[in-house]
Amino acid sequence: MKLVRFGPAGREKVGAIDADGRLRDLSRAVPHLHLPTLGLAGLKRLERLPLHDFPRVRGTPRLGVPFTGISKFVAIGLNYADHAAEAGMPIPAEPIVFMKATTCIQGPDDPIRLPPGSTKTDWEVELGVVIGRTARHVEVGDALAHVAGYCVVNDVSERAWQLERGGTWDKGKGFDTFGPIGPWLVTARDVPDPQALSMWLDVNGQPRQRGSTATMIFGVAQLVSYVSRCMTLLPGDVIATGTPPGVGMGMKPPQYLRAGDVVELGVDGLGRQRQVVV
Repeated sequence: MKLVRFGPAGREKVGAIDADGRLRDLSRAVPHLHLPTLGLAGLKRLERLPLHDFPRVRGTPRLGVPFTGISKFVAIGLNYADHAAEAGMPIPAEPIVFMKATTCIQGPDDPIRLPPGSTKTDWEVELGVVIGRTARHVEVGDALAHVAGYCVVNDVSERAWQLERGGTWDKGKGFDTFGPIGPWLVTARDVPDPQALSMWLDVNGQPRQRGSTATMIFGVAQLVSYVSRCMTLLPGDVIATGTPPGVGMGMKPPQYLRAGDVVELGVDGLGRQRQVVV
């Protein structure tokens, strides 16, 4: 099932994409898509809804983050060997875990705002894993049973703040608008193998990133298990699982986003995003 929230920021309604790719308004049956309240059982009830009985939404309304209740936005660094190579860093022996501020989260097509004075704002297409059941010290074999679904994430990064100003990566990762999520939450039932998804990102129509989740160093089940040993994961929490090669920092010479640029990205079966840089 492809679940969405649509409408003006702060006044989104719950919807779903039907088998014909049309947006249906589910708000009379589902007033809020709040994952801590719904949990996996609630999502399974939604999957049984007859979408053709709900009204079609006309036009192309704004899409918001497809669910609410995100208490943590966890991210994984250097999780593709070829991306580690382009960054000039060794392949990690264990997952590199950092946090993105929840205040950076926005809809999939909302503008990216450059921080004041930024000259090194970069792009990163990623598979987002959405937790559906409390996960604490979970074994790898049980990890995917805690996943509600998957989504597209752009892990926008300001490289100077991330790498050149001391401290942790978090500083360059949490600026406002640096966490577009969506357009859809695709429930886990409809993603039978999260390690077989192609990924892409273009800037101004020019190909930048092409990759596949098949080349992750640490797969989704490993990541959910590992992170659940560092912190308790709650329904609604998001793990951004790393990016394939092709980021601006790795280009020769490096290229970064400027006002007016258009970033488009997607993950196989999970939809696409489009952001204008302002």
